[in-house]
Amino acid sequence: MSPMPLPTPPQAPSASTQLASLDWLLHSLASPQNAQRWMSLAQASGTSPNPAANAAPDARFAHPAWQVWPFNTLRDRHQDWANRLVDSARLEGMQPHHQQLMAFLARQWTELGSPANWPWSNPEVAEKSQSTLGMSLLKGAHLFWQDLPGLMTRSVASLTRSPAPEAGEEALPPLSHEVGRDVAITPGKVVMRNHLVELIQYAPTTKEVAAEPLLIVPSCIMKYYILDLSPHNSMVKHLTDQGLTVFMISWRNPDEADRDLGMDDYIRLGVLDSMAAIRRLTGSEALHTMGYCLGGTFLAMAASLLSRRDGDSRVRVDDLPTLRSMTLLAAQTDFSEPGDLGVFIDPDQVSHLREDMARRGYLSGRQMALAFQLLNARDLIWSRMTRRYLLGEEENGMDLMSWNADATRLPARMHGEYLHELFLRNALATGHARVLGERVALIDIQCPLMVVGTEKDQVSPWRSVHKLTLLTDTDTTFVLAAGGHNAGIVTEPGHPHRHHAWRHAPRGSTWLAPDDWLKAAEVREGSWWPTWVTWLQAHSSGQQPARPISRRHALADAPGTYVKVRHAD
Repeated sequence: MSPMPLPTPPQAPSASTQLASLDWLLHSLASPQNAQRWMSLAQASGTSPNPAANAAPDARFAHPAWQVWPFNTLRDRHQDWANRLVDSARLEGMQPHHQQLMAFLARQWTELGSPANWPWSNPEVAEKSQSTLGMSLLKGAHLFWQDLPGLMTRSVASLTRSPAPEAGEEALPPLSHEVGRDVAITPGKVVMRNHLVELIQYAPTTKEVAAEPLLIVPSCIMKYYILDLSPHNSMVKHLTDQGLTVFMISWRNPDEADRDLGMDDYIRLGVLDSMAAIRRLTGSEALHTMGYCLGGTFLAMAASLLSRRDGDSRVRVDDLPTLRSMTLLAAQTDFSEPGDLGVFIDPDQVSHLREDMARRGYLSGRQMALAFQLLNARDLIWSRMTRRYLLGEEENGMDLMSWNADATRLPARMHGEYLHELFLRNALATGHARVLGERVALIDIQCPLMVVGTEKDQVSPWRSVHKLTLLTDTDTTFVLAAGGHNAGIVTEPGHPHRHHAWRHAPRGSTWLAPDDWLKAAEVREGSWWPTWVTWLQAHSSGQQPARPISRRHALADAPGTYVKVRHAD
């Protein structure tokens, strides 16, 4: 799952889907050119595959058996047909949202029909079955039977739009990596707690640290420990080892009673209260900040508010530190082009979602998980099912996969405000957003920015993330990292097959469009983390002795209690 809040995918053809289908049908019938495109699709099975269809590597066909006849021909013809089908779903003259929705539905069908998904057309399945004397298929059948009750429960709940039956901690499936034992084990203390967050301060590992501490604001749709996984790939550990005093927000996993918590509550109780606590605890008048995904959007809104401290703002910010720097990871601030995410977001679907959340009081983790899986059905649905049920391979126990199964909820009011104000109205980018009653604008942000996008992000497309460089006028460094929304961020030094591009633009620089930026950027091999640490150190005012954690303010050992709360849905 990726940490961006989504409405649930429509369980039956919604008005949006019906309108998109009608739009496609009418344009298909009205234009001879469009009709010819559809006829060429029908005739594609008898033509030679289009070489462009194989331009992008597909991990499903990496096995050597796919390189020999007849499976290479089967693979090429399917990929060519898939490209043609998606192309035919975007007819000239259709509404842009309808084009996007029809192309998305076409991709779902092409992923379902891939020859890699079926035992009779996947040579890897036959080869493994032969080498294991059929035991791989037997084990796959056992795993399917083992998963069947959960699959049926979730399917019935989705079709009836009813919440999954509530269960206690003991009824939840165990995670392969236990929080506080296998993951989220960097030493630290909870030093502040309110109704919505626990603030964790991590123990220093160097004698000297940067003068300004660093506050990390993860997305509230995720458990924060994606940034503190195992010791070898923990971003938190890497930062403390590089001489930074790190504070982390751990969001509460809400329940029905939290239905009325809104975006203002998340910014005030989460971001602003944490900043005030850090100033009290450390005495620092300034701090570095980092926000990930939705946490980055909240942080950008808070930073816009703080930039008005010398203006006529009615919000008291005197007890808050100034921002020495702000880093945003895969965080959207302009939502006009959200990529595939947009297929789930239009007035009709948001209206249905509001009704659903009004009954429950929250958006469930199960709903979000399904939406994220559909965004990357190839890897998160079909490839997983192939490996598990056809090849008999269990999950490999990766810490990131365990985190992925640790879903969280969102309060109804906050999620509704987020979708309506930011996605539908694009209020933050257009200067119409309000924080605690005050209108905020991104152009007011004055602190240096580092903005990080990832190449294969289907949740926060990097070109959309890059738009912040157009909406601000401050010293900005943009980084484009290899990987997707999660794996591109959790890219520790030494991680194989990783690279990143970066470019610094001083205040007042001419704006570069994304493709022009890409041509001008410097490419570096390896993780982007060292580039970020160097940037943080360059924007610090110096070094000072490491800050010990105050025993008087320590409420609990890290990772705290909020991160361990799990819900059945």
